[in-house]
Amino acid sequence: MEKLENIQIAQSLNDKGYVHLKGVLTVDECVELQEMYDQAQRFRSVISMQRYRFGKGEYKYFSYPLPEVLEQLRRKFYQALFPIANDWMKKLGIEVVFPSSLQDFLAQCHHHKQLRPTPLILRYEEGGFNTLHQDLYGDVYFPFQVVFVLTSEHKGGELVFVEQVPRAQSKAEVVNPAQGDGVIFTTNFRPVNGTRGFYKARMKHGVSEVKSGMRMALGLIFHDAA
Repeated sequence: MEKLENIQIAQSLNDKGYVHLKGVLTVDECVELQEMYDQAQRFRSVISMQRYRFGKGEYKYFSYPLPEVLEQLRRKFYQALFPIANDWMKKLGIEVVFPSSLQDFLAQCHHHKQLRPTPLILRYEEGGFNTLHQDLYGDVYFPFQVVFVLTSEHKGGELVFVEQVPRAQSKAEVVNPAQGDGVIFTTNFRPVNGTRGFYKARMKHGVSEVKSGMRMALGLIFHDAA
């Protein structure tokens, strides 16, 4: 990513807690990732959303070693985002400094017994949805994650972000990325500058009901799970 793009990313993340990036993946890359879903050896676990009342659909966590395309995306986005993450920690007075390399950050996760990879593919059929949630997985977490939409024929299935505003009603926003688009968003909270300085505005995300077709997405989470 170029420097100018990083500035634009930082501004949108600071203002909204998310940024919509168009055309990050090619159609061929999206199809390649879709086809991985049926390759059982690539995944460490399969989760039914209905079983755990997370929504309606299914997702699979990749196992290590990750496919090369995921490794590249994870490194590229971490490199672009860690300066913004450190700026957020400084604004909020949180004594956490994220290292400049993904490898060093994952070493911190592993030191805290967070050893399981968290990148995943999610699949929703008609009527599928995902309830509002956060993807934390342990004491060590990176404040950003990325989702890429892999399909084009579905209707509905928009990304929903809800920001919890202190002493006020929550604010919701809806984003409808196309095939190949990426959306970076906060894992937990964003800093908001109030009358007494910066405070945490907590955010959750989910997926609205898929009205027709099948929606598949790649979730890129940087911290490993306990």
